[in-house]
Amino acid sequence: MEQSIIGANLRRLREAKGLSQAQVAELAGISRAAYRNIENGSAAPKVTTLQNIANGLEVKLQDLLVPVRPLNKVRFRASKKMNSRDSILTEVARWLDDFNDLENLLNDRETYLFEDLAQELSTNNDADRAKLTAEKARRKLKLSPKEPIHDIAGLLESSGIKVYPITLASDGFFGLSVAKEDGGPAIIVNVWERISVERWIFSAAHELGHLLLHLDSFDINEIAENEDQEAEANVFASHFLMPEKAFKSEWDDTYGLSFVDRVLKVKLIFQVSYKTVLYRLSKYKGLGNWVWGKFQSGYKLRTGKTLGIKDEPEALHPDKFLQAPEVLRSQEPHSISSSFFLEDRLYRLVRRAIEKDEITMSRGAEILRKDLNDMRDIVSSWV
Repeated sequence: MEQSIIGANLRRLREAKGLSQAQVAELAGISRAAYRNIENGSAAPKVTTLQNIANGLEVKLQDLLVPVRPLNKVRFRASKKMNSRDSILTEVARWLDDFNDLENLLNDRETYLFEDLAQELSTNNDADRAKLTAEKARRKLKLSPKEPIHDIAGLLESSGIKVYPITLASDGFFGLSVAKEDGGPAIIVNVWERISVERWIFSAAHELGHLLLHLDSFDINEIAENEDQEAEANVFASHFLMPEKAFKSEWDDTYGLSFVDRVLKVKLIFQVSYKTVLYRLSKYKGLGNWVWGKFQSGYKLRTGKTLGIKDEPEALHPDKFLQAPEVLRSQEPHSISSSFFLEDRLYRLVRRAIEKDEITMSRGAEILRKDLNDMRDIVSSWV
């Protein structure tokens, strides 16, 4: 049984890194035939051999030995083929197991605020249900009709949804969600440095839309994007982050500014992408798609730059979402920082567990995916 676990983990990790069996064998200093026999489960390797393979793959030995809990009720779609899909799902499963174990250990679990709403929506096929669902979700969270969302990660965590910022060098994958039955509900957001913080925030809201609107499509075997469901989740996210009344009020208040300044000001107020503002404008009073060209031409006239498809003018800083070093990233005009996407519930649970001597510091580091020295720094900074 152990050999099959090792083989499955090796295959997953090797394919995620885009390596052939011959390349891994060379990195580990063994023959291709020897590696092939280990991966197909026909040979029982020595610990030293496994350690050499782990070093070659730049993973921990434990990553080769621990069995993977399969996730089934997952919505994981990407616009591009992903060799790392299985590795991401494995990491998410382990993270969820750690999170749930810690909640059980401390008898501290948040109630899922949206469970009844999600069940109600399973029989609702109204054309405007995405917009109406956004309004209902905001009321559940006790947000006023004009209140911007300043801490979406904290808001989701307080509603019983686990939030995991994961870094994957891919502009084809922005996030995924896991249903309650599989250890969630959980939302995973790709916080790669080349993706704007605005996109991180929108992705979190987008995945919330899927959790509420499309529970019947949470199936690990489905990998192709459903355009209608993606569009509906986008509408939900737009109205969740930027409610209709609030958007109209703020837009009208900028009446005397230039078009570019109006878009950038509203973008900053609601901490969304300029594209979200333009999308809403295109639907507002029938303005249409001309707003996209008007903004592009106005922005180029002002800055001399043409915005690329991945650019975000005056982008949010990473600390608007999570604590991260300053890095090269997609530029959104009027940027916000990553503190606007900072999940902290798991950190609180780890601190309580360490202070109660329920877990060791090294286990805390493992749960938070931190180096032990970094964990020591975190512990020493607690007040």
